[in-house]
Amino acid sequence: MGTASIIAVLNQKGGVGKTTTAINLGAALAVLEFKTLIIDADPQANATSGVGFDPKAIKASIYECIIEEVKAKDIILTTSTPNLFLLPAHIDLVGAEIEMINLTDREIMMRKVVEELRDEYDFILIDCSPSLGLVTVNSLVASDSVIIPVQCEYFALEGLGKLLNTIKIVQSRLNPKLDFEGILLTMYDGRLRLSNQVVEEVKTHFQDMVFNTIIARNTRLAEAPSFGQTVLMHDAGSTGSLNYLNLAREVLQKNNMTTLTQDQKEIKVQE
Repeated sequence: MGTASIIAVLNQKGGVGKTTTAINLGAALAVLEFKTLIIDADPQANATSGVGFDPKAIKASIYECIIEEVKAKDIILTTSTPNLFLLPAHIDLVGAEIEMINLTDREIMMRKVVEELRDEYDFILIDCSPSLGLVTVNSLVASDSVIIPVQCEYFALEGLGKLLNTIKIVQSRLNPKLDFEGILLTMYDGRLRLSNQVVEEVKTHFQDMVFNTIIARNTRLAEAPSFGQTVLMHDAGSTGSLNYLNLAREVLQKNNMTTLTQDQKEIKVQE
């Protein structure tokens, strides 16, 4: 276990599979025996409830770490997925934006929290809020790289330009080391011509920036959070689980943490 790779999962559009990706990529990395921490930086706290915790019962969250300087190590929760841990969120996080405005180093508050945890984990995934506000900028400043989930729908590319622009601004002014992990196509339905058109369009436009793994629409994947489970704990054999295991292997390869070739690392999904 060494210095963690810190990856922000970000899209300012809601409902694109951002939280689903954060918790299930986290679970897939954890199942592959990499110690993984999910930081829920979204006031909706969906990642917190998605791994089985009630956000209303959370006493201390990432908010307290940023604003009140509570030690993050003291409030990290252990999930039911082996090797997977959570730094929870709370609705109070909405107020963090306002409270941080007057602070001198307001953009690097989360980095201070995350740096203390870097040596404890192999991966730290930050589930960002669906906005481009100050908490999201903090998440980007604290991260090494970004994954952008994009749903295979008509308005998929809407707002992507603005998002990439924000990432460029953060790179140039606040975090020059911020890298681009990739664009992840989600909610894919092979029966729909539209889904296939979006895949073509995104791949033509962004080429190498797009992950080979595509996350298909999957009932097991959609219902897992209502059981407070990651999809791998809910149904390990489902398409959703295999998709996220493939994504985990791709992320490991990008981070030079595996020696497998592309063909070796893909689990074939039966149609």
